[in-house]
Amino acid sequence: MSQGKTAGQGAAAKELRISFTLNGEPATLEVSPSERLLDILRYRLGLPGTKEGCAEGECGACTVLLDGLPVDSCLVPAYQVRGRRVETIEALDPADMAHYHARGMTQCGACTPGVVVTATWIVRHPELLETHSIRELMAGNLCRCTGYDGIIEGVEDELKERGRAAGPGAHRS
Repeated sequence: MSQGKTAGQGAAAKELRISFTLNGEPATLEVSPSERLLDILRYRLGLPGTKEGCAEGECGACTVLLDGLPVDSCLVPAYQVRGRRVETIEALDPADMAHYHARGMTQCGACTPGVVVTATWIVRHPELLETHSIRELMAGNLCRCTGYDGIIEGVEDELKERGRAAGPGAHRS
């Protein structure tokens, strides 16, 4: 199903019609009040890049950008995205993902979507590093493979490559 098409036509009256922007394209569908954003992205809209890890908002594997801010999509009721912008890992530039992989920021793939989405948010907003370290901003993303140093260094390298200052708090532990 295309992102711009309507899904769930003829659905039960209990469902809510929502329209939102998904990866820059309009999306409209009927959702149950109990459906999570994670589930509609993966199973109804065919965007499997957003992974489910813990289903409790603890691991960050399901991180997406909601109106430009990282959120755990497993905790967001789907109806709450009505009229908002959702950006998943599928919307990110493949060249950026290749850079992150080459820097050792991604390994087994379980946490990769959340790590890459959060890292992209940091790179887009280097002003955050005036008051927070990269490590603090990445704290919502659990990873068992990299030991975090590779992730932190990868974000620092990406900031340098793009000519964006890391800020005075960037290197704090």
